[in-house]
Amino acid sequence: MRTRFKAFAAAMLAGAIVIFAMTPELWPISAAVAATPAPPLVHIANFTFAQPVIAVKPGSTVTWVNDDDIPHTVTAVDKTFKSKVLDTGERFSFTFAKPGQFAYFCSLHPHMTGKVIVKA
Repeated sequence: MRTRFKAFAAAMLAGAIVIFAMTPELWPISAAVAATPAPPLVHIANFTFAQPVIAVKPGSTVTWVNDDDIPHTVTAVDKTFKSKVLDTGERFSFTFAKPGQFAYFCSLHPHMTGKVIVKA
């Protein structure tokens, strides 16, 4: 029974792909979805910010996620933003409204540093 279902599902997917490919008015939708960039994400792991320098446009929201087994923070040097202590798996997000360079560090482990460059 399970094999028949898998075959049926594969056939339905193949049919959907063929219909989509043959329908030009749907193409702009797929191009728009493909062209949408993923929101900036900075992973914290092994006592480092995995992307120590990132560049974004004004209005972008950057999210940091703690993948480490110990707590960390995300704290701007100029005090523009400051997260709470992030446990494993927790996230912190901040939206950068204007251009500039925003250096940050982990207040629990100050050797951990990074920078967000916001360019118009």
